Amino acid sequence: MAAKRGRRPNGRHVQGVSEDLRRALRSGPPKTMLVSADGTRTQIAVLEERNLVEHHVTNVEDRTLVGNIYMARVQNVLPGMEAAFLDIGTGRNGVLYAGEVLYDDLDVEEGSTPRIEDALKPGQKVLVQVTKDAMGTKGPRLTMQLSLAGRYTVLAPKSDVFGISRKLTDKERDRLRTAVKKVKPAEHGVIVRTAAEDAPEELLEADLGRLLRVWAGIEEKAASAAALTPVYEEPPLHVKLIRDSFGAEYEQAIIDDAEIHDAVVEYLSEVTSDEADKVQLYGMARWEREHPEAAEAADSDEDRPRFAPLFDAYNVTEQLRKALSRKVWLPSGGYLIIEVTEAMKVIDVNTGKYTGGKRSNLEEVVFKTNLEAAEEIVRQLRLRDMGGIIIIDFIDMLKKANQDQVVATLKRELLRDRTKTRVSDVSRLGLVQMTRKNVSHGLLESFGHRCETCDGTGWTTEFD
Repeated sequence: MAAKRGRRPNGRHVQGVSEDLRRALRSGPPKTMLVSADGTRTQIAVLEERNLVEHHVTNVEDRTLVGNIYMARVQNVLPGMEAAFLDIGTGRNGVLYAGEVLYDDLDVEEGSTPRIEDALKPGQKVLVQVTKDAMGTKGPRLTMQLSLAGRYTVLAPKSDVFGISRKLTDKERDRLRTAVKKVKPAEHGVIVRTAAEDAPEELLEADLGRLLRVWAGIEEKAASAAALTPVYEEPPLHVKLIRDSFGAEYEQAIIDDAEIHDAVVEYLSEVTSDEADKVQLYGMARWEREHPEAAEAADSDEDRPRFAPLFDAYNVTEQLRKALSRKVWLPSGGYLIIEVTEAMKVIDVNTGKYTGGKRSNLEEVVFKTNLEAAEEIVRQLRLRDMGGIIIIDFIDMLKKANQDQVVATLKRELLRDRTKTRVSDVSRLGLVQMTRKNVSHGLLESFGHRCETCDGTGWTTEFD
């Protein structure tokens, strides 16, 4: 339980963010979500105006396991690593670290630190949830501290946690705290999400009620589940993204598949009818639905209207192509070089064609290029879904004030990123170091594959 309390908020009041910071978090151009399916994979693009800022893809044969709950079997426990490897029945063992274990009071001697080998034994059945998909040589990451996400709340079964998103203002946090405490079950914890802002009490109660019914089903299924079987599976990617991110800042969601469209509308109609009105059907699927008689009478493709593919119509395909390049041009004529390695990602900033005006000096040219680079770097991080250690080599600036402003711009833009990040100031070597949580396979991994000749180095030699 000590590890459990260390992982989650403990319910103490946390000072809410300022109104200015909240606006920065929620600000930005109006967004559009595009969902395209072709039978083999589903792609989701997020646009700010016409600029692509996020891309998600799931293949039929390679779907994500994050959020799924399994009845796992402990394979082996490694006390020295404070970890255990568990088989969840997907063909690859997952790893469970000591901090993610729920310790029974009988496993822990009074006054001692809980040990993973006291709680887990080889062959034991354990209910676990996937928090990160397998990546490279690493198996999926697991936790015994289960959670179920809804539209406005997150249910933490058998926990005493109670928290409210820090992105909300103090006034809104106080309102939500009062509202949720009225309906919070004593035996479970609840976290209130940012999407709950301005949500009426009846929607919060209905959302929590849905999660409680889901948990009751999980408990019933887990009671008789054999090892290596799924007990709960998260909804498809399109529904999960709509649930987690589609809110007031989105103008519309456009979907080119009738089945996906209906599933999204059905989900949003249950939780918030206002958002359901923003969902539109696109292309041939829409024409067939609006003109069923003409669609049935059409003998060939020539009898049907022609529609540009959804991603082509919004210039997403071209932007994805450019996002796979190692060179990214900046508006002024400068450019970024983005290198991806197994150990880290490195981004180099260059002035390129930009030389400034007649009265500009070198510091001004460098400063403007770095400011543009800071904004574009965040867009590329979100678009490529780059995670792990990231090193940014901005062009050297002489003035400390300029360095601080560039880093401040980088941090400000990162407020729009839903993925957790940490950023350092400019180091003595002139580098900015940051980390971004690995959530899924990146854009390059989704659309590319390692070269069989060069073994992923990008180079071939006379010895190959």
